[in-house]
Amino acid sequence: MEALAEAALAFREHVPRITVWGRRLARVLDSGGRLLACGNGGSAAEAQHLTAELTGRFEDERRPLSAIPLHGDTSAVTAIGNDYGPLDVFARQVRAHGRRGDVLICLSTSGNSANVIEAARAARRAGMAAWAVTGPGPTPLAAACDDAIAVDAGTTSTVQEIHLAAIHLLCGVVDETLGVGS
Repeated sequence: MEALAEAALAFREHVPRITVWGRRLARVLDSGGRLLACGNGGSAAEAQHLTAELTGRFEDERRPLSAIPLHGDTSAVTAIGNDYGPLDVFARQVRAHGRRGDVLICLSTSGNSANVIEAARAARRAGMAAWAVTGPGPTPLAAACDDAIAVDAGTTSTVQEIHLAAIHLLCGVVDETLGVGS
């Protein structure tokens, strides 16, 4: 609990960046754009949590927003992995589903996940914004993205807990920007 409390206090410095991201994401989603999200393992679970909050609801009622967890289609993931290799599992889906102006959020506690880095590169080539939420930096994933937030915590579990807080903050800003709950 002490490590989590320390990491949460240190994370407060990133709230202004999350606010900027949330406002931009709200504009993208409100205009018919979409969010793609990816990660591996626990970060995949966090990516799916994010997309569920947007397609369902966060705290208050609103229309569903387009948000896709790239690991969520197991048939696509396994087919792409089999036919093209694990490096392309997310990047190929970014090329299929992403459009200029959309947003890709990449979650990785290590910031070293090669398939997530490839997804970020594919997003940027497609004219999408690519944002990373990682563990302590600098990381290759942060370098591959347009913007990144590095969680300064000593353990993977604490990084993931702060990632969840970041997701909730982001969803709150999206809803506020869209006038939800006002």
